[in-house]
Amino acid sequence: MTGFVSTAVLTLVILAIGLQVRRRFLVVTVHGVSMEPTYREGERVLVRRAPLAAVRPGQVVVLEDPVPPGQWIIKRAVAVPGDPVPGEVATATQVAPGSRVPADCLVLLGDNPAASVDSRRFGYFSGERLLGVVSRRLNS
Repeated sequence: MTGFVSTAVLTLVILAIGLQVRRRFLVVTVHGVSMEPTYREGERVLVRRAPLAAVRPGQVVVLEDPVPPGQWIIKRAVAVPGDPVPGEVATATQVAPGSRVPADCLVLLGDNPAASVDSRRFGYFSGERLLGVVSRRLNS
């Protein structure tokens, strides 16, 4: 009976750890060419769920696409709340270069500017749509 109890406890511990991992990480498939050459169409990435406060400039993030909603997009964060708005984005955000990124907003750019719909076109992205930060590529 002791072996059965210890096996049941071990199974519960493994399930609890699995649930924690699922809550913290998610696998997302890259769609489109906006992040080439860093990430290509069809590649899968491991995303660590993270609040806006955890995002740093230079990190690649995944967030819900505002148009159409319900799809995920992948972009590089170039400015976070409180950072200066990059000059190339100032026109789209209708602010003076050097203005600060507002709270709850991100400035996001694709690594492939010619094919990326990003802050150069739409201005700020809402931090409320943030899923998390890309931790690593899962396949190549």
